[in-house]
Amino acid sequence: MQIEVLADADKVAARAAAVIAMHARAAFESRGRFLMAVSGGYTPCVMLRMLATEEVPWGGVHVLQVEERIAPGGDPARNLTYLRETLLENAPIDSRQIYAMPVEDRDPQGAAAEYARRLERIVGSPPIIDLVHLALGLDGHTASLVPGDPVLQVTDRDVAVTGLYQGHKRMTLTYPVINRARQILWVVTGSEKGRALFQLQNADPSIPGGWVRRDQSLVLADEAASGAMHVKMVV
Repeated sequence: MQIEVLADADKVAARAAAVIAMHARAAFESRGRFLMAVSGGYTPCVMLRMLATEEVPWGGVHVLQVEERIAPGGDPARNLTYLRETLLENAPIDSRQIYAMPVEDRDPQGAAAEYARRLERIVGSPPIIDLVHLALGLDGHTASLVPGDPVLQVTDRDVAVTGLYQGHKRMTLTYPVINRARQILWVVTGSEKGRALFQLQNADPSIPGGWVRRDQSLVLADEAASGAMHVKMVV
């Protein structure tokens, strides 16, 4: 696991945007397309706005959701709401290249299976995502892989539905597809994330984030979050 510590959340977002753009160009040159999956959060909103200013082969970019709350369309709790606001309003990407998790379906389990099949239609079976962006919760959760949820034990599906967590059930990518990714990009900011980040650094199996593969993982953290870590800050 590679870790970079930057001065503040804006610098983390800028660095993350540059990393994604670099991988997008390399993937497009090698395979003719770039498939990335993004998580929710404030810093990722800034990251995606900054990504829109980078040199990216947008015609070959396909954007998946790592997770989504089961809520009506347009609900402010939905990650899709900010994803559309940040990318569609700022980058020259076709809306058909953003693949929303079908959380409004009356059969969430069936909808999760359909999203998994969609991944296979895009890139084949088993689907390998070029870059998965992950955030880290105070309790060490990532994606919607939350402590104590049965979804943590799912090994035979790439997409699953969680139990109730902070007021919503959620659809999420599972460990198998996350751990097949060519690159995993962690974005962690804020002093309240310090303990969880320390546990992530040490592959603590007591937190869900500790079960994500470490090779091909890059952690971008701000100075506030990195207080308990022994990593030199990147200027």
